[in-house]
Amino acid sequence: MIRYSLSCEKSHEFEGWFSSSADFDSQLSRGLISCPSCGSQSVSKMLMAPSVSTARQKDATRTLAMDKAQKIAFAKIRETLATIRSNAEDVGDKFPEEARKIHYGEAEERGIIGQASPDEAKALIEEGIDVAPLPILPDDVN
Repeated sequence: MIRYSLSCEKSHEFEGWFSSSADFDSQLSRGLISCPSCGSQSVSKMLMAPSVSTARQKDATRTLAMDKAQKIAFAKIRETLATIRSNAEDVGDKFPEEARKIHYGEAEERGIIGQASPDEAKALIEEGIDVAPLPILPDDVN
């Protein structure tokens, strides 16, 4: 994993973790990266000093692993996500359209999940439509 220091056009600074530089570029080009402060999708990497590993550092390196409480918390999050997904219809990229239809009584009221850009989600919220992002958790590797 690569950690990038990022900045938006309004100079808000934040971090992002990516599997590779190509993964960052791909997500950026698809509009999947946005500033958590203002929602801007005009995001760029900031200059960072490289992390150079030396033999001395390797000896001092400790493994960072989840403790029992963190494992329990992640298990609860995964369980909650599974419950949400099993009780909702996945409408894919038609989420904003379908959420509006439900909100305005043009479609059957039901739980839905799908994809929306940050701008689409913001517009839904401004219309008084309750939406919430679902976290994407990494595979169990710890």
